[in-house]
Amino acid sequence: MLRINDISYSVAGRPLIENASASIPDGHKVGIVGRNGTGKTTLFRLIRGELALEGGDITLPQKARIGGVSQEVPGNEVSLIDTVLAADTERAALLAEADTVTDPARIAEVQTRLTDIEAWGAEARAASILKGLGFDDAAQRQPCSAFSGGWRMRVALAAVLFSQPDLLLLDEPTNYLDLEGALWLETYLARYPHTVLIVSHDRGLLNRAVGSILHLEDKKLTLYQGAYDTFAETRAARLAAAESEARKQDARRAHLQSFVDRFRAKASKAVQAQSRLKMIAKMKPITTPQEAALKRFTFPSPEELSPPIIHMEGASVGYDGKAILQRLDLRIDQDDRIALLGKNGEGKSTLSKLLAGKLEAMSGKMTTSSKLRVGFFAQHQVEELHVDETPIDHIRRLRPSEMPSRLRARLGGFGIGAEQAETLVGKLSGGQKARLSLMLATIDAPHMLILDEPTNHLDIESREALVEALTAYTGAVILVSHDMHLLSLVADRLWLVKDGRVAPYDGDLESYRTMLLASDAPAKKPKEARAKRPSRDAIVALRSDVKKCEERVKKIADMADKLAKKLADPKLYDEDKKDEATVWQKKYAEVMEAQERAEALWMRALEKLEKAET
Repeated sequence: MLRINDISYSVAGRPLIENASASIPDGHKVGIVGRNGTGKTTLFRLIRGELALEGGDITLPQKARIGGVSQEVPGNEVSLIDTVLAADTERAALLAEADTVTDPARIAEVQTRLTDIEAWGAEARAASILKGLGFDDAAQRQPCSAFSGGWRMRVALAAVLFSQPDLLLLDEPTNYLDLEGALWLETYLARYPHTVLIVSHDRGLLNRAVGSILHLEDKKLTLYQGAYDTFAETRAARLAAAESEARKQDARRAHLQSFVDRFRAKASKAVQAQSRLKMIAKMKPITTPQEAALKRFTFPSPEELSPPIIHMEGASVGYDGKAILQRLDLRIDQDDRIALLGKNGEGKSTLSKLLAGKLEAMSGKMTTSSKLRVGFFAQHQVEELHVDETPIDHIRRLRPSEMPSRLRARLGGFGIGAEQAETLVGKLSGGQKARLSLMLATIDAPHMLILDEPTNHLDIESREALVEALTAYTGAVILVSHDMHLLSLVADRLWLVKDGRVAPYDGDLESYRTMLLASDAPAKKPKEARAKRPSRDAIVALRSDVKKCEERVKKIADMADKLAKKLADPKLYDEDKKDEATVWQKKYAEVMEAQERAEALWMRALEKLEKAET
């Protein structure tokens, strides 16, 4: 059990967490929520022991392993699959020791432990995790250096999931995932065998992958049973009750104060007045949690254009003469709200660039309104902000003739206050940077707004504000997001990008989710149907396992022969060597036991290979 007992921690003299407590039973899945800046990431660092507590203590079971994704994996030449396999340090150490150990007793221990931790099935498990996070068989064999930082963050996530720590700490794990990866992670975490703490603003994840919510607010921790929607309802009821009691207390205090004010000067009423003053002093204030003012988004309204604003007939688009998407017959009107569905690599970004005018159609016909203005927001644009400039500097570059008051008003419309407006971008939070990028993308009042993962780094209140702004926006919206809650509230049309085509998806988001989860589950085939032949890489891996098992059996057999020769020596059984003979007989028994296990593993590996090759 994780016990957080009366802890306190301050940053630069400002209390961030104060006398907070919570207990998390083993095996529970808990979502940690709270507004940006309340200290959720700091809480993780305190649990890991990276920061020193000012008071209280945090306890875990002895030898409990804590795991989390602190940074991306390095861009080295190690393959993705080997990077993930290396995360299980015990398995790696045991395999290395198995190649060098000579002590019979230790050989038996190593082989037993390798069997216990299912070391021989580790590669298949690692491959399954990588596939769920968007890496196919070919990508898994490529070096880490072949992938960008965002993709290497996925590899780091795969590595910690593969290592299966006793306490898994995940801080916004879906920020680097697409919708398909996020849905896979929800299912994986729901089945995870140990304790999980997840900092997240993704309502879908918090509703489907956790069983309780730990709320960090007003420097305190409160544990709510149930998923996020249950937490929201319970907390709303608590807030309503607290506000009602506070109003009653205010009315009572006002009544008592009125009596004091009227009769304090009268000698005949002085005692009663003093008595009421004491009653007022004894009243314990009923405070309600400080709700953040909902940070709004204000998108400028474009003028109306004649429909359609974009029309394609038989269009194709791609790179370097190679088409990625073909035979596109699409129409977009100014009142459309379209969500793009499809796995990574299918062409969602390519289609977004075509619509934004960043790519030209290779063939076919694409007609756009002559006055069309397009706003484009992608997560990488947040990273391209100038960290040594302020938000005012960024907007002044686009509107050099506008008065400073007008520039500040524009920033205020996106929840960037006066203080943040003069703060270097490098010192802003992820949410503030995302707001600045959204403001820059919409400054020209675009008729169509293309949003690629706009909710990363936004807290739940800000996501709700974004939904309201998009609902009120009078232009078209093209949306790519892993946040199903956002998609369900904003999009009224779904386009599926798959196999080089883009077509309307007839089902709803829930049916799409069901389809994705079903495709990840093992397919049930008729008995007479022939199983799909494993890939070449899978067969190579199985052959490698067989070879390793065979070499291990040979090594143990050689050792058994040497011990047998030793035991066959009559001198070993002389009267003065009885104890020594007993020791050698025990070692021989241990080696024979290890040989039996090694042969069983070898036979199992052979069976898998034969099944794969038939």
